[in-house]
Amino acid sequence: MEEIGKVKLDYSKYPGEDFYCDGAVEDEILNIVKHNPEGKYQDEIEKSASWPILYHLSDLRENIVEWIPMDKTTKVLEVGSGCGAITGALSRKAGEVTCVDLSKKRSEINATRHKSCDNITIHVGNFKDIEPELPCDYDYICLIGVFEYAQSYIGGETPYEDFLKILLPHLAPGGRIIIAIENKYGMKYFAGCKEDHLGTYFSGIENYAAGGGVKTFSRIGLERIFKSCGVKESSFYYPYPDYKFMTSLYSDAYLPGKGELSNNKRNFDRDRMQLFDEKNAFDGVSEDGLFSIFANSFLAVIGNGFDTKFVKYSNDRAPQYRIRTEILRSSKGQVSVRKYPWSESAKEHILSMQQAYEGLCEKYDGSDLFINRCELAEDESYAEFEFEGGVPLSELMDDCLNKDDNEGFMELFREYVRRVGYNSEAPVSDYDLIFSNILVNKDKWTLIDYEWTFGRPMVIKEAAFRAVYCYILEDEKRNKLDIDQIFKELNITEQDAESYREQEMSFQKYVTSGRLSMAEIRDKIGFKIMTPQRWLHKFSDPTGVNQVQVYEDKGEGFKEEESYFIKDAYAGENKIELEINVSENVDVLRIDPCMDFCSVRIESLEFNGMPVQLDKKKYVVTNGRYSKEQTFVFATQDPNIEINLKNLDKSKDNVLTASMEVVRLSEGMARDMCQAFKKLV
Repeated sequence: MEEIGKVKLDYSKYPGEDFYCDGAVEDEILNIVKHNPEGKYQDEIEKSASWPILYHLSDLRENIVEWIPMDKTTKVLEVGSGCGAITGALSRKAGEVTCVDLSKKRSEINATRHKSCDNITIHVGNFKDIEPELPCDYDYICLIGVFEYAQSYIGGETPYEDFLKILLPHLAPGGRIIIAIENKYGMKYFAGCKEDHLGTYFSGIENYAAGGGVKTFSRIGLERIFKSCGVKESSFYYPYPDYKFMTSLYSDAYLPGKGELSNNKRNFDRDRMQLFDEKNAFDGVSEDGLFSIFANSFLAVIGNGFDTKFVKYSNDRAPQYRIRTEILRSSKGQVSVRKYPWSESAKEHILSMQQAYEGLCEKYDGSDLFINRCELAEDESYAEFEFEGGVPLSELMDDCLNKDDNEGFMELFREYVRRVGYNSEAPVSDYDLIFSNILVNKDKWTLIDYEWTFGRPMVIKEAAFRAVYCYILEDEKRNKLDIDQIFKELNITEQDAESYREQEMSFQKYVTSGRLSMAEIRDKIGFKIMTPQRWLHKFSDPTGVNQVQVYEDKGEGFKEEESYFIKDAYAGENKIELEINVSENVDVLRIDPCMDFCSVRIESLEFNGMPVQLDKKKYVVTNGRYSKEQTFVFATQDPNIEINLKNLDKSKDNVLTASMEVVRLSEGMARDMCQAFKKLV
């Protein structure tokens, strides 16, 4: 028996060498944990831009078990503890933690990072050799990213069933086995992520036809294994985006709603394809009740289930603001929402929510905006809120946008402004009055989340600007919203908008303390996202894309059947030269420069020999974004440029000439560029 700090390591079953490792990076990880406190690991993650360092040291790894109820009488067995990604969370919650891992180097890392914990024992060696000496009184046995390796641990014809049959006798009465594992039919695999373990495309979807030593399962597949082992009771949770870096946890009693699953580019370990928009696909399967089939990961519980039905973590904040939000259903069917501090330093933030509730109730007293009731637990360990029914205001607004019902959207927006703007002079305000934080149940509008409440007034246009700002950033499909109309409605000037943007940047820095988001870390690690749709034109007739179509409005709008194509408009790969004779009864001429996402630089545009001013909507209107350098960017495969001839000097023989440079873009780049040019952001 060896000790590192207070952690005990038992090498009695160690075979004398490590049969698997990540190579030199494990020495790097060991060096990091030797010379840095746990709170500094994030700095090393951001600095290294390394997938193994992120995977082994990110505090998000703990989320998968941090919510599970334990106390200091709880005994836990962690099989496959590795570098200790979840061992620390188990140690803080439970009374005794027994780890088993085959790797001496990884166990040394685990012990070093948790050396101040006096309740951890690590057995190093093959599980089959160690298992006979383990007691049979564990309250929890955790297999986090381990069950899929049963063939390597156990071997034989039925390794997964045999693994469970070996483990089940080690449970105390009422004990549970916790299994976190990828879903072989996870949405990310259909969308183009490689199989996590084998690094090949569609391996699980193709039922591992090519073989391999690792195997994941569908929910039905896991239930079949459980049943064959005599398991009487089990339940399933759905970590999102997956169990490795979980930020939300759903259950059959609380499944995701439309628009919730938008954080999908979360593979960090290798390149991937993007065959379709996973958010839209998740919206569809959620609406049709199929989420449990296509969830990226499972957390399966063998034994009694939990009262907790939903969990959400806010790890991406500064330590003093990190919280866990839970939705619970008691045995009597009562539903409530609780917010817990994720660390000791966040307790004050939880306590402030009661004060925020009281202040907002006073502000909105007599209005028709209701504030979701908040009460602190007797021991002040959490804040509890009523579970409100209804539809998020953002979802109602989305329905209007999807139907091109601008007036319906504006009606909802004006109602938001009216209700939220009540008593705006009161010395209290919720900075986070975004549309998704308001639930609408017929005529009842309820503010359900107000943790960012401050003791100062806030004018309604400031709150509404931020609500629209966040609304658009959450979903690129919302880019169709007419921002100019919103600005006009609120009487927001460019100076106001710039001030609010700067304020938002300061707020985000205040909340996160400058910590990189997971998306930023992924970009820094540098693995590619490849969209095959961008390549397809190379294998087909390019004239289907590189062609110029012209429409004429003679007072009755544009008509597809009366449009025409200009042959040989392309004078080179990206160059368009046009000379169009226009009859005098044409009011508006529309030019579609290509049939794809693109940027268009108009080098010259003249009508009857006179230049047309591109920066004046009186003369030129497009469905793209103008960058003020004679360039338009189109985040659509139907780009168009309309020239209003009614405002130009006509003659009997009218001629429009144009010279343009057209560069086709990927959809993502086009949208990003449009977002950058957008007035709001």
